Amino acid sequence: MSGSAAAVSLPGDPPGGRRAAAVWGIGVAVYFVAVIFRTSLGVAGLDAADRFGVNASALSTFSILQLLVYAGMQIPVGLMVDRLGTKKVLTIGVVLFTVGQLGFALSPSYGMALASRALLGCGDAMTFISVLRLGARWFPARRGPLIGQVAALFGMAGNLVSTLVIARMLHGMGWTATFAGSAVAGVVVLVLLSLFLSDHPEGHEPPPVQHAGSAFVRKQIAESWHEPGTRLGMWVHFTTQFPAMVFLLLWGMPFLVEAQGLTREAAGGLLTLVVLSNMLVGLVYGQVIARHHAARVPLALGTVGATATLWAATIAYPGEQAPMWLLITLCTVLGACGPASMIGFDFARPANPPERQGTASGIVNMGGFIASMTTLLAVGVLLDATGDNYRIAFASVFVLEALGITQILRLRARAARRERERLVASRVEAVHVPA
Repeated sequence: MSGSAAAVSLPGDPPGGRRAAAVWGIGVAVYFVAVIFRTSLGVAGLDAADRFGVNASALSTFSILQLLVYAGMQIPVGLMVDRLGTKKVLTIGVVLFTVGQLGFALSPSYGMALASRALLGCGDAMTFISVLRLGARWFPARRGPLIGQVAALFGMAGNLVSTLVIARMLHGMGWTATFAGSAVAGVVVLVLLSLFLSDHPEGHEPPPVQHAGSAFVRKQIAESWHEPGTRLGMWVHFTTQFPAMVFLLLWGMPFLVEAQGLTREAAGGLLTLVVLSNMLVGLVYGQVIARHHAARVPLALGTVGATATLWAATIAYPGEQAPMWLLITLCTVLGACGPASMIGFDFARPANPPERQGTASGIVNMGGFIASMTTLLAVGVLLDATGDNYRIAFASVFVLEALGITQILRLRARAARRERERLVASRVEAVHVPA
């Protein structure tokens, strides 16, 4: 699709503007805090292993359980957003992830800590889909790709807070004070969204839901899944997101410290580089896709190819440890994984009507988190089985990338054909809308 096609204004498009930016900004703030809580374990993995006396497999269970809950909640959350609206779902999410973060701070045992991370994952699961829906309700459709990338950028800023602030607090203030203190941020955003957030601008109320019950739920899911754009979006998200997620969420710090011999400070700097690269690339990808929708698949596949190449070069380096220039290059390229995963939503968004946006986004969002959860488990099991051989453990990434690429190539033509059909229909509708 050309840039001019992408710029078509659809009938009933919301106007955007300052009011939209302010309301949407509150939703983004909620997502920002959720990402801080989600990724705080990434800089505390070694501390968590010492605190609870667990091995690599048990340590990976923290993130696996959190992502299992997150992935499993995506379709239910999408249905909730479509039915209840953004504000109610975000409110529930903030309460859950704040209680989860506080519980993690105070947990005296491994079991209670696991339960707290599961609760955090449940609340976290309610944030991003809600923010995407909020953006779709407040901004014109042509702004969708850029709005989505900017939301993800602020999420990565939350990751940056984890790598820079939480890590320092952890070693300066201790476990309990760090995690309990960070939970205050959840209370702050809860107050903001309760007072100032609205689901949609005046005059742009969504049509009322006419059906309820299990039949309606099955219909929403089936119709969303039937769209090739939804399935293509899920596989794009699946294939692009998980290498960086696995690296940032848990295994990057141990790999850089234990396998590459870096200090915690140097490793933290490289994790920060991933986040900064993500933020910069996100802005570029958002602008490119907003103008040239045909660039979506090439950008996604190009990111996967570059990631696989650098990942292979790092773990297959003939020396005992990879040189710093290679680690820097790897972390810079990993920064493109998050922005590339957002392309998945740009396939699902135009493929589904407004009343199915939450459900379709939930299906897409499941992809990357299922891949991340699978890889987190595989790496932990392989590390224990091979005596902490990161070369073997990290090679599990290529299996999921190969699966994802196969599905993207299979679905892209079908999704493009359906999108062209919808574009023609929308142009006809725009012509016949009375002035």
